[in-house]
Amino acid sequence: MSYAAADDSLVGRLRALEDKEALRTLMIRGWRALDRKDWRAWIGCWAEDAVLEFGPWEKTHGKEAVLAKVKAAESPYPSMQHHILNMDFDVEGDRATGIGYMWFVAVTAPGRTSSPYAMGGPYDWEFRRGPDGWLLVRQRLGVWWTSGEDTLHAFE
Repeated sequence: MSYAAADDSLVGRLRALEDKEALRTLMIRGWRALDRKDWRAWIGCWAEDAVLEFGPWEKTHGKEAVLAKVKAAESPYPSMQHHILNMDFDVEGDRATGIGYMWFVAVTAPGRTSSPYAMGGPYDWEFRRGPDGWLLVRQRLGVWWTSGEDTLHAFE
């Protein structure tokens, strides 16, 4: 292999690693913002034409509609933890897909010894790179399990 070919291969591999790290950072930054209820920081991770598909809810179209739906469901919880596990991304130019697992834990009654409400399941993402970097275009989220009681009935 010539030096030029090796360099092109190295540059391509480095670009792929940088893209995957940018996607991972986008997701972690966004979901940490959810825990802080920083709704604008969270929705800043989404494209204008975003689509949210979540188990018990109807498909939600558009960035502001996604924000309204999630904010209405999660605002009442005194505190939350969103965990994104086993993330993996595939990048092809300015498009990417990703998968991961969700583990969501919410406090429904602060100061009580009852167990919090929790749920988990698979994430399936689609991303697009724009002038300002990567944005989430579509998120599908399935619920495989729940634990505790969702006394706020936000996820029905």
